[in-house]
Amino acid sequence: MPGAGAAALAWALLAWALLALPPALPQPQPQPRGRRRMVDKEARFNTTYTDWVDADLLNIYAFNHSVRRNRTEGVRVSVNVLSDHKDLPVLFVVRQKEAVVSFQVPLILRGLYQRKYVYQEVSRTLCQPQTKAEVETQHFYVDVSTLSLNASYQLRVTHVENFVLRTNKRFSFNATAAQPQYFKYEFPEGVDSVIVKVTSAMAFPCSVISIQDILCPVYDLDNNVAFIGMYQTMTKKAAITVQKKDFPSNSFYVVVVVKTEDEACGGALPYYPLSKDASPDEPVDQHNRQKMLEVMVSPTITSEAYVGSVLFCLGIFLSFYVLTLFIACWESCRQQKRKGLLAAMDSPSLDTGHARSIPDSFLGRAPYDSYGYGSFGNGSSGSAEGITDSMGSAEVPYGYAGQEQFKRRTPSAPMRPLSVAMGERSLENVAGRPRLDSLSSVEEDDYDTLADIDYDKNVIRTKQYLCVADLARKDKRVLRKKYQIYFWNIATIAVFYALPVIQLVITYQTVVNVTGNQDICYYNFLCAHPLGNLSAFNNILSNLGYVLLGLLFLLIILQREINYNRALMRNDAHALECGIPKHFGLFYAMGTALMMEGLLSACYHVCPNYTNFQFDTSFMYMIAGLCMLKLYQKRHPDINASAYSAYACLALVIFFSVVGVVFGKGNTAFWIVFSVIHIVATLLLSTQLYYMGRWKLGKVGDTAVSAAGGWQRGGPPGVTSPLSADSGILRRILHVLYTDCVRQCSGPMYVDRMVLLVMGNIINWSLAAYGLIVRPNDFASYLLAIGICNLLLYFAFYIIMKLRSGERIKLIPLLCIIGTSVVWGFALFFFFQGLSTWQKTPAESREHNRDCILLDFFDDHDIWHFLSSIAMFGSFLVLLTLDDDLDCVQRDKIYVF
Repeated sequence: MPGAGAAALAWALLAWALLALPPALPQPQPQPRGRRRMVDKEARFNTTYTDWVDADLLNIYAFNHSVRRNRTEGVRVSVNVLSDHKDLPVLFVVRQKEAVVSFQVPLILRGLYQRKYVYQEVSRTLCQPQTKAEVETQHFYVDVSTLSLNASYQLRVTHVENFVLRTNKRFSFNATAAQPQYFKYEFPEGVDSVIVKVTSAMAFPCSVISIQDILCPVYDLDNNVAFIGMYQTMTKKAAITVQKKDFPSNSFYVVVVVKTEDEACGGALPYYPLSKDASPDEPVDQHNRQKMLEVMVSPTITSEAYVGSVLFCLGIFLSFYVLTLFIACWESCRQQKRKGLLAAMDSPSLDTGHARSIPDSFLGRAPYDSYGYGSFGNGSSGSAEGITDSMGSAEVPYGYAGQEQFKRRTPSAPMRPLSVAMGERSLENVAGRPRLDSLSSVEEDDYDTLADIDYDKNVIRTKQYLCVADLARKDKRVLRKKYQIYFWNIATIAVFYALPVIQLVITYQTVVNVTGNQDICYYNFLCAHPLGNLSAFNNILSNLGYVLLGLLFLLIILQREINYNRALMRNDAHALECGIPKHFGLFYAMGTALMMEGLLSACYHVCPNYTNFQFDTSFMYMIAGLCMLKLYQKRHPDINASAYSAYACLALVIFFSVVGVVFGKGNTAFWIVFSVIHIVATLLLSTQLYYMGRWKLGKVGDTAVSAAGGWQRGGPPGVTSPLSADSGILRRILHVLYTDCVRQCSGPMYVDRMVLLVMGNIINWSLAAYGLIVRPNDFASYLLAIGICNLLLYFAFYIIMKLRSGERIKLIPLLCIIGTSVVWGFALFFFFQGLSTWQKTPAESREHNRDCILLDFFDDHDIWHFLSSIAMFGSFLVLLTLDDDLDCVQRDKIYVF
């Protein structure tokens, strides 16, 4: 069979070919590595084991200890690697019943900018699992391994003394970045809240205090301590309030970690030492960076203390309502008796048939007609001609310090008829006189659009001696609507301002509660009593006074306005033509601002920090500005600023406050710009006040206002050129200064105003220089100080001029002034205690924290809230009642200053 022979031949050839190939080379096989040896060692506590390990060796140390159900003992593992192999560390693994803890030595921790810090000695406290048995023996193992050829180390396991903290017992200990410490605390029966206080005599190194639930593992390193629980950085003081309801096991761990760097606590960032041959990634050995600390856990106040503190707060401020009601009833009875006696005095005498006389002292006012300053001796009517002619009607010259003082006219008799006692001229026909003859007969719009009336303004407002009648010529209804805008504007501002503020602070509080980061808010942690989700309820409660007293002030103003409107409806002569013109819009705005200050201050104290400090100060600026406007409005009702311009200026102040807080710290350019604006604004405002608004920078028919207050007429005054300001402004100003101050050296026509404005400029220029030189960090408080200083200066000037003008201060405003001054003094004392400051780091701010000083619930700042709200309320009452002595004095007898 030829087919079978061919197949056999093919197989024979294939076999020959395979046999003819050269033998294959043997493939190299990996040498079998020596099997890692495991050495089990029975180990004991409080014994130091010095041993070595390499890549082929695994040391296992077996420990056991008894655990009791009612007693917790801490176990601490301490290791020290003696070999210097940073690239081949030794790994330690601790295997427990419910947890595994592993760490390498040298331990490398990272700091800012990924800097590396190396530690050769490491100590860790082991997490203690719970047991249900009365006594249980628990085992744990420490495995030691490395990839190094040979690494020697020391191992020691010890019991932690005082692992469980005792109530009101201090305990001292040391900690480092690689040797953190933590302790356990168990709530006693009947204690629902405790405060953990940690102190140290040394500010640095910076450390972190953490409160964690009883869970394994415990996060006790710088790079993981913020993972769970509540925590805060610390220099010398730290305090965390812990509530029992937040920990189901009725116990928690107090963890203390030393940070690798001090930058988080306000310390300097250390230089990173680099040699020529060292790598930029080379770790730095921090050697002995340790801190001595002391911890104590104390119970906080009970729920009864919360109720008592709330009732105390309400009782203080509601007592003002009771006191106000009592004074109102007393004053009402006093007025009824006075009216009855006046009616009896005005009736004919049975003996003589003539009206009885009544002394001025009974009427509660000084005999203002006995002075010649600005008075109308001829008893003329309130027409414009009579007012203009009164410039020369004073029988006695008026002078300031250094000049002849007021001269009294001797009264013709000690007793006068009642109709004469009410004023120099009779008021019996005022109510029946036609409205066109009254001092307030012209509508404001018609008055301002006529050129001859505008000229009349220049004549009246630039008189040397002004009375209130000169500046109360506009229609009362128009002015009432004008000043009511103050209230409606601030009410609108309050709504739009408060709503986003409340939303923001609620978000802040939520973030604090969720993350546990207590460095977000700058509380006084030694006196921060939580309630619900609020971390510092006491700081919020103490603001209740602003709201309640602001509401009380609004009620007082409402009652006064009702009484005044009733008097107008009766055509009461005193209400129509006597006293300071009554405009209540600014008072309503002040009361609203006080209430909003309380609300926004409470919002700020929900989470006080750098980003929301303006919430606490915005309405302080408002209050200071409104008080100055009200004080000026008393004697200048016709020329006071409108609500729109006033609030625009206050908005500008708040804008500068925010810019200063954000960019002003150490910024020379900002301080230069602000100081220039401050000085220029002071000069412009001074000019406006000195000339009563009757001046212009532009060319007014070749008319210029001299520095002495007179007019140099070279053309028709009041006719303004098409260009309100031209290139000749500076030349004309210099010409006026030269002619009035150098060539003629004429003194100022308005001496009193000039003295006030000179003092105001000195104070404001000094404050501007202080800010430019010192550059204070707290720009918001600096700006508020400027407003308060100007307000106090104007108020002091007003009081002095009131007394100089022969007026007097009645009993109620006098008591308010004295009491308010005393309260302000105590309030400022507590304000400057400085329990916290967001100008520093949270850890540095906590160095200023102090314990509660009132009812174990309120701190110094809370007392500032109490006293400042009372002082502001008293200040408002002073402004309200200061000129009550003029209610029976005609307006052409009340002087303007």
